[in-house]
Amino acid sequence: MEKLLLIPGPSPVVPRILAALAAPTVSHVGPDHVADLRSALDDLKRFVYCRDGQPFLVAGAGTLAMEIAVLNTVGPDDRLLVLSQGFFGDRMAEIAASFDLAHDVLRSPWGQVVPPEEMLRAVAEKGSTVVACTHVDTGTGACAPVRAYAEALRSRGLLFIVDGVCATGGLEERMDDWGIDVILSAAQKCFGAPPGLALDVFSVRALEKRRRLGRVPAYYSDILRWLPIMQDPARYFSTPCVNEMRAFAEACRIMREEGLEARFVRQARLGAAVRAGLRALGFGLFTDETCLADTLSVVLYPEGVPDVPFRTLLSENGVVVAGGLGPTAGRVFRMGHMGNLSGAEVLEALEAVETTLRGLGHPFEAGLSRTAAAAALAR
Repeated sequence: MEKLLLIPGPSPVVPRILAALAAPTVSHVGPDHVADLRSALDDLKRFVYCRDGQPFLVAGAGTLAMEIAVLNTVGPDDRLLVLSQGFFGDRMAEIAASFDLAHDVLRSPWGQVVPPEEMLRAVAEKGSTVVACTHVDTGTGACAPVRAYAEALRSRGLLFIVDGVCATGGLEERMDDWGIDVILSAAQKCFGAPPGLALDVFSVRALEKRRRLGRVPAYYSDILRWLPIMQDPARYFSTPCVNEMRAFAEACRIMREEGLEARFVRQARLGAAVRAGLRALGFGLFTDETCLADTLSVVLYPEGVPDVPFRTLLSENGVVVAGGLGPTAGRVFRMGHMGNLSGAEVLEALEAVETTLRGLGHPFEAGLSRTAAAAALAR
């Protein structure tokens, strides 16, 4: 049985993208790959509303995209402020620590976000020159007020990095209009492509900062080594993953066909439907209501529903979700609802949840989740 993958990423990959992935491998400097990479680079700029900046597509995961963002903007004379809403905000700080880069961490309680005014106080107290935040933390489901951060920092001349791994392509990120300097992401979440690509988009200002830094503690992660290839994909630095690039280019075409604004609306409807259906069954939400993300839900179990047996039986019933991280382990499951997911698949998942609860002997009103979710989808 093919299972519906509703973890916080990878998201389900539709047949059209799988077919592109399965096509014969081509030369990494040949015309087919050059066309795919150019198309994907153009689309990536379009999806983050960037006019003059430079996108980078490199074989790797979101963690590599984080490392690229940090190492190419934070130098020995800088001080990085990481706004951490959870597990992956802390990872950004760990990267900075690994390279002995001066940094501070401003953490919110898990399930909440750092208020913009607290960020500004920390910037003033620490003397920060670069600020980084995670748009949606996949450990907590908290969606940060990225636009408010960016607009608050813009007049102060600080570089602003946004980790959009669980957001880019599913939530609005207006790089130029808001004043974001680097957006990093990965192919396998909101884009709906297979894992394998790290994505970074640098503003003109961020590129200028990289040039001023001179030598950085990176080789593969140095964007100046990749820049000639991004400007002319027929050139060579390191062999790209051509099949994954082709699949990503196809995923981008699907996004263009749907329309980015329409995709944002669909994403919000799916998130609302998932939550309405689960609440109807007695589940709660770990994340504060003020910062729920359209792409991911961190779901509290009703009393008497055990974590591992629930997720195990749900998988047997055809739907895969993820367990909690850190202090949420055993208390929650994490359900992704991003990428090319459909409303019909959301209803299918909720039916599987009902079947699972029935199998565990947990009382509930049958069909209630589908009714609640269908109402949300209709809105």
